[in-house]
Amino acid sequence: MVFGLSLLVACASPKPARAPQPRLQEAALIPATLHLALSDGDIAPMRVWPAIGRPRAVILALHGFGDSRDAWEFSAPQLAAAGIETMAPDLRGFGETRSRGAWSSTARMVQDAREEAIWVHARNPGIPLYIMGESMGGSVATLLATAPPPDTISGVILISPAIWRFDPLSRLVLGGLDIIAPDWVFTGAHVPGEHIATNNLAALRRLYFDPLTMHGFRLDTLRGLVQLMACGQDAAPRVRLPLLVLYGDQDQMIPAPPMATFWKQLPHSARRDLIPGGHHLLLRDRNGRNATGDIASWVLTPDKLLPSGGDVAAAAWMAGDPEHFAP
Repeated sequence: MVFGLSLLVACASPKPARAPQPRLQEAALIPATLHLALSDGDIAPMRVWPAIGRPRAVILALHGFGDSRDAWEFSAPQLAAAGIETMAPDLRGFGETRSRGAWSSTARMVQDAREEAIWVHARNPGIPLYIMGESMGGSVATLLATAPPPDTISGVILISPAIWRFDPLSRLVLGGLDIIAPDWVFTGAHVPGEHIATNNLAALRRLYFDPLTMHGFRLDTLRGLVQLMACGQDAAPRVRLPLLVLYGDQDQMIPAPPMATFWKQLPHSARRDLIPGGHHLLLRDRNGRNATGDIASWVLTPDKLLPSGGDVAAAAWMAGDPEHFAP
């Protein structure tokens, strides 16, 4: 259990071999484009990458654990060139939100996403709206897809979604530790060995130096994440929207067995996209343009095969019984 939590901490807080120094804009704080008021009075800072030319679709992008609205810096320009606007909020408790470092609840995070989706849809009438979630944001997006706002969302895109129900003993141990020491802070120092979130050094450096990235997490926050991941896993059969799920066969944060279980439980109509050689932060990999290209293709021409060949790769991966191996 602690190993699994450590992997997720490693994703948000890559641990350098020695203290590096930022170069150029690696430590830049990019101001939010706008601030959205939520129903309980909290504020969601949001960064927007407008489409180039006439907008053909809008994506509400939900980032991963410890990450921020800047998670889409590598993929959003490619989507913009295809006519797809990206609107990326800081999720509650992360980025530049007022509750940074504190976990709210699974229900509140899903409600935030629902309110943001309604607002984005109203701001862009007549333009298809898609929800895109990476890692933790993928779990939130999965739950939103089980009870979406009516006539608002055209589809959902999950990128390496954090869906993983830990065994009962691990959950019991985590709950006990949370009662005893909820203030215990996990950092990259707790991660045994080396785990690669992406093979793109530039992306890792930007993630590390970005002032919006969180590098330490209270135990009660990690427990909240574990509960969210379990809810996401359980929600798979209840998804009610068109769905594209991307996964890299070198993902070291969400192992193959829970992802295979999730894929099997999804509705038959869900599109599964395997990126060979892909890591957890797929859109930030050196070959991340392949995954981003698949997203643009599915949004704009959903009936076509994915340009990366991910449909075929996914079918072969599942036929190979991924529940019995780890990447």
